[in-house]
Amino acid sequence: MPSAISTADTKHSATGWGLIAGNGRFPFLVLEGARQQGIDMAVIAIKEEASPELAASAKRIHWVSLGELSKAIDLLHQEGVTQAVMAGQVKHNKIFSSIRPDWKLAKLLFSLTTKNTDALIGGVAKILEDEHIHLVDSTLFLRPLVPAAGVLTKRSPNSQEASDIAYGLGIARKISAMDIGQTIVVSDGACVAVEAMEGTDETITRAARITSGRGGGKPLVVIKVSKPGQDMRFDVPVIGFSTIEHMKSAGATALAIDAGRTLLFDRTKLLEFADASGIAIQAFPPEASVEPSANSSGNTASVGTNKK
Repeated sequence: MPSAISTADTKHSATGWGLIAGNGRFPFLVLEGARQQGIDMAVIAIKEEASPELAASAKRIHWVSLGELSKAIDLLHQEGVTQAVMAGQVKHNKIFSSIRPDWKLAKLLFSLTTKNTDALIGGVAKILEDEHIHLVDSTLFLRPLVPAAGVLTKRSPNSQEASDIAYGLGIARKISAMDIGQTIVVSDGACVAVEAMEGTDETITRAARITSGRGGGKPLVVIKVSKPGQDMRFDVPVIGFSTIEHMKSAGATALAIDAGRTLLFDRTKLLEFADASGIAIQAFPPEASVEPSANSSGNTASVGTNKK
């Protein structure tokens, strides 16, 4: 896998940058972060996913359909792009919709034995590299939004939440290793919901629906992890404000994420809302084992390398 360009390097290479934009706030944040370093990006926006408001944020923008890989590459060459960032979700199920791929994308799809996220986006990344367009770490311009290990909110997970996290992290890492999904929801030592193509927020909503009939009103705990050896060029785990809103509505009280591999959009606002909603958020070293350990206040913190 090509190594990512360092932030220091970007300060000396302000030209030749492109952004391949999907949905959500991710593309806007990348444009803003790049602009702060004097970099003006050419944007290739995916019609079926990207926000129309991108047109007001980018000086150079081109709209392509999800199936128009050849056109996207031609436009990147036309703009002189030699290094690019992929930012914003492209919903996996769109691949199985009525969108018709051009010959280059059709050839890629035909060559794949599996059509999971890594295979699909990794295949596109390989084609771009062959065209001398180097994909870089998608968090390159957003380092402050990637948390280090530790408790991020005012309160730590309590004993039950920490126990559910310890149990859930093991399951979530196995699911992510198979490239099925990044998120699971646990309640009282039971795995309630596993993410597939629907996304984190819908998984949380489904978990709330499944547990609505359970007695005792046990809270939900959400675990979202990266893949083993996560390729930071694409499909990086993201937590947005809407995820915390969905957690509050679902009665979820704690969130566990991977440190150094997860983006927290609108980080300050998100953590303030989590605190106001009584939701604990903790970041754990990727692929680390977790054991719950009670402290004198009755809360728990993870031991070993996970303790901040």
